[in-house]
Amino acid sequence: MAKSQQTFSKSEKEKKRLKKRELKQKKRDERKANAVKGAKLEDMLVYVDEYGQLTDTPPDPTKKIKVDAESIVLGIPKKVPGEEEDLKVKEGKVSFFDTSKGFGFILDSNGNDKYFVHVSGLIDEIAENDKVTFELEKGLKGMNAVRVKKK
Repeated sequence: MAKSQQTFSKSEKEKKRLKKRELKQKKRDERKANAVKGAKLEDMLVYVDEYGQLTDTPPDPTKKIKVDAESIVLGIPKKVPGEEEDLKVKEGKVSFFDTSKGFGFILDSNGNDKYFVHVSGLIDEIAENDKVTFELEKGLKGMNAVRVKKK
């Protein structure tokens, strides 16, 4: 006679599977027992208050704010005349430049701000302590100097 193919680990797995199935059935029965029959729509609604929090009470109509649909700007906002100042050519002095790595920093002559410069943004070759003119562009970590020329 051949030995049974049922091993200890197989029987343990079978017990776990049956136990899991029983727990699932119990949870399903509990949900059915606790389900509210004939619940009204008003009882299931959730409202958002003026602070963005979820509540079960409807919002106060006196706190309602009228928004003019024409004031909502879709797309790219128009440029403000004061912002054009970043696009103009600035002057500065190269405080550090590593030719082997291809990057450095330029000190702005007006505001003593430091701007990162990469070799890809150069028009002329530069070295430390050179007076330069440059424009600014938004980079990943802040404003970068581009189109850098020797003065």
